[in-house]
Amino acid sequence: MSKKHSFRVDRRSFAAGLLASGALAVTALGASAQTAPLKTLRIGVTPGPHAQILEAVKPIAAQKGLDIKIIEFSDYVVPNQALSAGEIEANSFQNQPYLDNQKKDRGFDIVGIGLTVNFPLGIYSQKYKSWADVPDGSTIAIQNDPTNGGRTLLLLRDKGVVKLRDGAGFRPTVLDIVENPKKLKFVEVDAAQTARSLPDVAAAAINTNYAVEAKIDPASAILREDPKGPYVNLIAVRGKDKDAPWAKALVEAYHAPEVKAFIQDKFKGSVLAGW
Repeated sequence: MSKKHSFRVDRRSFAAGLLASGALAVTALGASAQTAPLKTLRIGVTPGPHAQILEAVKPIAAQKGLDIKIIEFSDYVVPNQALSAGEIEANSFQNQPYLDNQKKDRGFDIVGIGLTVNFPLGIYSQKYKSWADVPDGSTIAIQNDPTNGGRTLLLLRDKGVVKLRDGAGFRPTVLDIVENPKKLKFVEVDAAQTARSLPDVAAAAINTNYAVEAKIDPASAILREDPKGPYVNLIAVRGKDKDAPWAKALVEAYHAPEVKAFIQDKFKGSVLAGW
């Protein structure tokens, strides 16, 4: 009897030990899953709305295993250079026509993976409250890169200010102007500097992100682009990363309803969700 009793005690002890070790294993696995490092993504942006929106994306991305590091660049050229060189994993600042132009001119293997927001382009003035007040022969500052400068000329064409030659496409230059009834003079400056040129010109074309950065109310534009067409911005990555799981997760985080609500509440229509 004593031996039989002793054997049953040992079996119970053994089973308890197995349960305890199993529980420890499950706990360890759970702890390991909870402490698994997030995938770090360095994302290049221009200052202002692009950076602010990514701040809203960060907590949602973290739930998907992504740790977003926002890297700000002061112009439109360096973010693609940095992405191509592998210094960042993605960028969020440009539209498709601009990316196409960069790829053509610089040979970048960069692709868009998801739409972000649209910034309706505006013509602003510190001297005149309406376009009708701008005198003939005035100087207008426009961007010196083909995509944004061309976009401004298309805006002026659509508002009847100038006429462009047929076939000018999405990247016209001042050389494509065939009619200029107000005899306007155009000075081309870096897109990031157009807001600073306002004291020296009658009016300036300013991208919305730079207008916001310069504390200019987008609603004060004396001419404004219709928020349609190919100028919705996008998230871009290197071609080899376009199908990576983290790329899909990043777009899903950006397209979350909470992010759209943030854009609507924060920018009051000066920045529009493009998805």
